[in-house]
Amino acid sequence: MTRGARALLAAGACLLLAGCGGGYTPAGPFREVQEAPGPQVGPPSDTTPAPAPGDPSTPGSEQEEAGDPNVLATDLAVPTGLVLLPDGTGIVAERETGRLLQVFPDRSPARELMVVAGVDATGDGGLLGLALSPTFAEDGLFYAYLSTATDNRVVRFPMGGAPNPVVTGIPRGETRNGGGLVFGVDGTLYVGTGDTGNAPLAQDPASLAGKVLAYDVFGQPVGASAVYSSGLSNVQGLCLDAEGAVYATDDSATGPDEFDALIPGGDYGSPVAIPGANPAVLTVPAETGGLAGCAVSGSFVFLGALDGRQVVLATLGPDGAPVADPEPFLPDEYGRLRTVVLAPDGALWITTSNTDGLGTPAEDDDKVLRIQPPASEQTSPL
Repeated sequence: MTRGARALLAAGACLLLAGCGGGYTPAGPFREVQEAPGPQVGPPSDTTPAPAPGDPSTPGSEQEEAGDPNVLATDLAVPTGLVLLPDGTGIVAERETGRLLQVFPDRSPARELMVVAGVDATGDGGLLGLALSPTFAEDGLFYAYLSTATDNRVVRFPMGGAPNPVVTGIPRGETRNGGGLVFGVDGTLYVGTGDTGNAPLAQDPASLAGKVLAYDVFGQPVGASAVYSSGLSNVQGLCLDAEGAVYATDDSATGPDEFDALIPGGDYGSPVAIPGANPAVLTVPAETGGLAGCAVSGSFVFLGALDGRQVVLATLGPDGAPVADPEPFLPDEYGRLRTVVLAPDGALWITTSNTDGLGTPAEDDDKVLRIQPPASEQTSPL
């Protein structure tokens, strides 16, 4: 199926879902829209328990005997956002179509749930990041970072419901468009943005571009300013360690890519090195970088590398610095690797990004992978 056909199919599916969402306005920060419940994606009830992975009676189990056991889903259109639900399944967002699909660890067929309306995927735009509400068990809300025709923004919605703007007016560009989301342990929403190809914006305190921003769940700045850290080029991934420290991947336009430990008021030196800039935890050469997603578990760091066509695996010492040179994981096995999420069992869920116009897609690209990393036996799940 062509990408255009996928988009038409996704748009038609949206019409079948109650409350798929309406249009967007560039003003904000929060517009009240009824957040009616949509399709259930939470834990199964006692009468319909979730099938165990590999159970021969489950749908899709016949596929277990064939194909790559690391591949959970195929034929996706640039899967970018990815979150794991309490029941062990994943929700993946397609950048170009705005579709949200449920992906199952037993390799059952992916289930389309809804289409997020208003997504503009031109250039580097689209549906770029997902996060679960810190009170997801009670409210069932998803947060998404997406591009419209006029801005980048964060919205929230129940599955199948209308998206509510939470943060609007983030600068949008055809390149270096950012898109990271993560909730801190205290419920703070961290938002990673790109410099939109206008590098000086990363140092402009009046601009939200080239920054990591901090908000509460309603889109109100945490502190006097929404800017948490600045001097960043293109933040595509945010993640936490077990102690709640916040990290970012920065896909640099002028030098090696960075994996940064963020601090309030930190400046990470983009577009040019400045005195007193915060040093990176780890740098990755551009040819093996294109850093996107990140995950931290214990002393191990996993970084999705688009240009490097691998996951970069690094080990940090007690001082937070690498103890050795990073090692490649899955080099050239699945093409461009983007989002990396660590499951409680230590497995990595990874999205490929071969249909984004920069990769060389296989017939069944793009994919969602689930694989135990080489450090999994030593890894402490978050």
